[in-house]
Amino acid sequence: MENKGIGSWATRRRVKSAGKTAFIFNDDITTYDEFYVQVNQLAHALRGAGVSSGTRVAYLGENHPSFLVTFLATTQIGAIFVPLNTRLAPAEVSYALDDSGASLLVHSSALAHLAVQGSAGMPLRLVQADGDPHEAGATTLAGFTEGTSAEFIDEPVQLRDPALILYTSGTTGHPKGAVLTHENFLWNTFNAIVDFDITSKEMSLMISPLFHVASLGMGALPMLIKGGTIVLEAGFNPERALMLIEKYGITMLSGVPTTYQMMCEHPDWDTTNLSTVHHMTCGGSAVPARVLDAYESRGLAFTLSYGMTESSPGATSMPPAYSRAKAGSSGLPHYFVDMRIRAEDNTEAPVGEVGEIQLRGPNVIAEYWNKPEASRDSFVDGEWFKTGDMGYVDTDGFLFVADRIKDMIISGGENIYPAEIEQIIFELDGVTGAALIGVPDDKWGEVPWAILTMAGGASVTLEQVRDHLTNRVARYKMPKNVIVIDEFPRTASGKIRKAELRKRFT
Repeated sequence: MENKGIGSWATRRRVKSAGKTAFIFNDDITTYDEFYVQVNQLAHALRGAGVSSGTRVAYLGENHPSFLVTFLATTQIGAIFVPLNTRLAPAEVSYALDDSGASLLVHSSALAHLAVQGSAGMPLRLVQADGDPHEAGATTLAGFTEGTSAEFIDEPVQLRDPALILYTSGTTGHPKGAVLTHENFLWNTFNAIVDFDITSKEMSLMISPLFHVASLGMGALPMLIKGGTIVLEAGFNPERALMLIEKYGITMLSGVPTTYQMMCEHPDWDTTNLSTVHHMTCGGSAVPARVLDAYESRGLAFTLSYGMTESSPGATSMPPAYSRAKAGSSGLPHYFVDMRIRAEDNTEAPVGEVGEIQLRGPNVIAEYWNKPEASRDSFVDGEWFKTGDMGYVDTDGFLFVADRIKDMIISGGENIYPAEIEQIIFELDGVTGAALIGVPDDKWGEVPWAILTMAGGASVTLEQVRDHLTNRVARYKMPKNVIVIDEFPRTASGKIRKAELRKRFT
């Protein structure tokens, strides 16, 4: 086979997993045999529409089988897949489509209006993935692939060829398109299989969006290469998630702390059978102690992780056995990842001392799309990727993430890493969100303020926050003010826009 990339996976898996379920979506089953046919038919349709090696094909939609069908069909013919965040505004969709140079956009029926707005004035074709045509003359995926061949197209695709462009939702400026190769994803998949002990018997619940690299790279692709089953959900609802875990005997799921918190606080939590679950991955931020307690009371432990789009995304993971002993840590580097902590002068930071986290490995990108300067500036010593995150390792090599370099607060010459304080504040009852920002101060240069969101009916005072932090952090790290707001300004991927908070409150 000449195709070494992801686009060959459905073909390589077809006979090995003949008759086995690949996806379940709204109780509809797609077998690996059917997946093979769907991928190949779309590959032929794309090629017939002028898509070829290097062409960009975009996708705008929530979790749906057509996402993975489009990804594999696109890469089967050497084209590049461009998944778009469904929370983007029309102007942001336009930017990604224009910057990537996409020639075709596959979109869900629910987002037809956004697809039309975002692609206005652009010479690209729209294909609706599901449902009836949103307007007269609209092309549907079923119509687009009707009558096409189901034979595999053995395009010569190499592992180092681009597979996907994923736009990072930066907190300032235009997003950058990270170019992930087939090799990046393959090695990331190996890391997941090795460190998470993934088998073909897994039943994985995908409640996080596939357009995020964590869900795609750590969840879906390891399932496809091993021949497991993916239960796809278009959105997250805690009641439904608990129901699906019991109904299908879910063995694996991934999410963010809020996801897990909403499930364990739901009335159905105590009565849901969770006995089949053996692996839960959590990233994004630290898990509050009360959430850890709730899951441990059910015999469950988290695999905490750290990563980013540029590492496909796996960088580190926490073995569940260490979740208490190494509380607050993001774990050890994945099996095929190298990590180091560097001081400001790029020398090695001593154990326990905060510095920049730098990564190296076959899962790490080599470039950003159309941004050669940003690509060059992102690496040091040739192949070490500068994450822009601050952290330290302990004597056992476990990583503790401090914060983003740009979010660090310097007060009276002392460095304050907001994530450390935010994690402790999050323990307070009723706190649903916390962001520590630096506010200008005549005496200290900057002082920390805590911006919080609270559950309905809950309240908190500055004194309560400071009392909770007493004897746990240095006094200079304690907030000098507490402000409660209704909701945080966020990027399309859910990150808090701290720059906006600083502008608003300073």
